[in-house]
Amino acid sequence: MRYRPFGVSGAAISNLTLSFGLDNLARGREGALNLLYSALEAGVNSYRLETADPVAAEVLGEALAHVDRKLVCVSLTLGVGAGREAARDFSAEGMTGAIDRVLHFSGLGWIDVAVLHEPGEHELPQSSLNALKALRATGRIKLLGVAGGGEVMDTYVSTGAFDALVTPFDINADWRLRNRVRAAREQDMSVFAYDYFTDRRAKPRGTEPVAKKGFFGLGGAPKRPPQSRQSDAFGFLYRTPNWPAEAICLSYVLTDPTISSVIIRANDVERLSMLASTPERDLPPGLAAQIEMGRVTASAAA
Repeated sequence: MRYRPFGVSGAAISNLTLSFGLDNLARGREGALNLLYSALEAGVNSYRLETADPVAAEVLGEALAHVDRKLVCVSLTLGVGAGREAARDFSAEGMTGAIDRVLHFSGLGWIDVAVLHEPGEHELPQSSLNALKALRATGRIKLLGVAGGGEVMDTYVSTGAFDALVTPFDINADWRLRNRVRAAREQDMSVFAYDYFTDRRAKPRGTEPVAKKGFFGLGGAPKRPPQSRQSDAFGFLYRTPNWPAEAICLSYVLTDPTISSVIIRANDVERLSMLASTPERDLPPGLAAQIEMGRVTASAAA
């Protein structure tokens, strides 16, 4: 694992941030703890709670109780409910209750980064902003972040009120997204990247092509449209020996010095091990240039 400076304190944060939530609890408490212990052993010191679910908070707190609290970074997503069907809640009472609930069940003492999940342009009332200031003043949260990929994120970055930007970022990130990340760094914001990998082999679902009837009613094989340059622009990702396509994309995003940490998801130790080993690997020679050529090709074909 490798580390980068995080926040004004100069603390070090691992290149990878493990996202932890309800899906990780599907294999039971022991399975979730085993995953977290494996992440700690791999050097991951950054964790994201996807919701304020009390069980997830308790399990994460139990795992992190074995290390010095000051050596790990925990972020909490606000604005989403603790259940799968729960509504968004950016009210002062809702956010304060979510943070207090996580702190109570986890025993973590404080939340390093409270992240507002995709807030709309006018979705944060003044009472909510005052509540966040009070939470910082009492030490229950240290930093404040904002997450999302919409254009409204430019407005939130420009306010200078946030310490972290949580943004989608992959090998084909467009210039608007790259400019937003650059602007965030100019504001001394830490940048967390998610959605770093898209399986470009997946085809959108649609109607099956109809076979053209020939003589005597005999049908030929369905004719499919020829593959476009755009769809094959990143085909090399799946033809690189000893490198899964996801690992290539993760490694490439980590070459960007403006990215503090990349958020990953893993439900088993095997997948976690593959992802955790990636920061220590250097991309094969010429692969970065291929990615840049793929971006140009995809852009030209769009």
